Amino acid sequence: MTDTATTSRPVLSVENLTTSFKTKDGWNAVIRNISLHVHAGETVAIVGESGSGKSVTALSTMRLLPAGRSRTEGRILLDGKDLLAATEAEMRSVRGGSVGMIFQEPMTSLNPVFTIGNQIAEALVLHRSLSWKEAEAETVRLMERVRIPAAKARLHEYPHKFSGGMRQRVVIAMALACRPKLLIADEPTTALDVTIQAEILHLLRELQREENMGVLFITHDMGVVAEIADRTVVMFRGDMIETGPTGQIFASPEAIYTKSLLASIPRLGTMGAASAPKRFPEVDASTGNAVDGREMSPVAQTASPILKVANLSVRFDLPHGRVHAVEDVSFDLHPGETLSLVGESGCGKSTTGRAIIRLISPTAGTIVIGGQDVTKAGTRELRTMRRMSQIIFQDPFASLNPRITVGSAIAEPILAHGLMGRRDAKTWVAELLEQVGLPAKMADRHPHEFSGGQRQRISIARALALNPKFIIADEAVSALDVTIKAQVSNLLLDLQEKHGLAYLFISHDMAVVERMSHRVAVMFLGEIVEIGPRAAIFDNPQHSYTRRLISAVPVPDPVRRGLRPEPLTEEIKSPVRPFEYVPPKRSYREVSPGHFVQVTTS
Repeated sequence: MTDTATTSRPVLSVENLTTSFKTKDGWNAVIRNISLHVHAGETVAIVGESGSGKSVTALSTMRLLPAGRSRTEGRILLDGKDLLAATEAEMRSVRGGSVGMIFQEPMTSLNPVFTIGNQIAEALVLHRSLSWKEAEAETVRLMERVRIPAAKARLHEYPHKFSGGMRQRVVIAMALACRPKLLIADEPTTALDVTIQAEILHLLRELQREENMGVLFITHDMGVVAEIADRTVVMFRGDMIETGPTGQIFASPEAIYTKSLLASIPRLGTMGAASAPKRFPEVDASTGNAVDGREMSPVAQTASPILKVANLSVRFDLPHGRVHAVEDVSFDLHPGETLSLVGESGCGKSTTGRAIIRLISPTAGTIVIGGQDVTKAGTRELRTMRRMSQIIFQDPFASLNPRITVGSAIAEPILAHGLMGRRDAKTWVAELLEQVGLPAKMADRHPHEFSGGQRQRISIARALALNPKFIIADEAVSALDVTIKAQVSNLLLDLQEKHGLAYLFISHDMAVVERMSHRVAVMFLGEIVEIGPRAAIFDNPQHSYTRRLISAVPVPDPVRRGLRPEPLTEEIKSPVRPFEYVPPKRSYREVSPGHFVQVTTS
């Protein structure tokens, strides 16, 4: 924040903003009397859960809500000019000119049929009156500025050829192309892995300092807020319930909701001497105060694991090479145990999970579930195996059929396997919904009638329908708000203790992994580079990549801002190899009992 920020006129002033949407019952206000201001060089964070009104506030500011179906009242002043009184032609010059905006999902923000260079250059031609040749040269400079390697060579590539982190850099370049006075960033790092997130936040801070921009940063990640925000605005169900300097909000929150939001944050290093997973803190709804969750039952190591993976490899052929998605991966999973697979996008975590239950065909290796090799199983054997193993996907809305009720979705596998008649299945569905904390009467609703956290509970109920022995949870809580994430994680732990379930927990959220795991396996470029008991991995990480993952986790404490090491900025290496490539045979050394690290080779 600049020294003159408190005396100069704000870049953005929002005064008594109320936005309503038209419904069959009339106008319904979704945000009410929101007031905030952003000065040059200052970052103001708007925080809250999904549905709190954060994004509606941003879209109202940019006048991007549908005309006729929305109504915005109050004042939105950009350098003293009221945007609500501006014409649509004037707003077109504001959007992408005076104000840049970064959206949450870069792939949906980029047009798949135009090249990256064309999309960045378009804003330069429109707002800065450059020729296409001049705009192309400026585009290369912008791409280099956001540290996209080989920018000139990649100018004419399409969005699908860029990784998630690189696509987000492209969106940032587009937002900053016209040197805006204000940048609105709507959940710009929520979908990114922790190391890529650290790089993007570092990049935004650098660019903000260079241009002296004001930044309105919208997020539900309190660790990110502590890392970058000068001031914080807390929203709850459309109302602004607390605002102030970020350090003050974290040190002495006044609103009960703010207290509960901060209490629900998973923090690294809070496990103490626990040898087994611990439930997330229980938050008292009336006071917002939290009591640390109890330690779960330790795992009784049995002679026979429920899952045994040995030398698993998965490769995909491309026209000019081969993707080594999973390479020579081996591990066991015992009843009642949680083994977490962690790593960045593209490291092979999800491919490993899908290969285990034969949603993807393995290239090599063995997968033994309940004593039977899945890789050699026929159709009938696979049906039996899938009664023992289930999967929970990251996006519950995409994995639920929008045309059928959730009760029918949960009952579907029961009826398909012929385990019960329809009447008994309906009773079992009601019991399952109650087990995951939902009223049985909700069975008659459709997926769109539920929140994200409720839909994930429904997905868990469906996974439990066949009484499986183990469940693959593929980023099952990554997209959830912090309080909902804690609730669903606790639910998974309770169900594990009740039913003796084993979990293969796939995630890039290291703070959640620390609370949930008995053991942790770290994956990098398709290989396990380190595996061992949870405490050994977090307290004594041996591989450089494991240390990088842990150090990249945002610390939810503004006092410690700036104490973390500078993030690495190079893009992760590609897993695409020539067809003739033969992967080297890896060796591991045992650091302590059960803790193995890959021996690096030159």
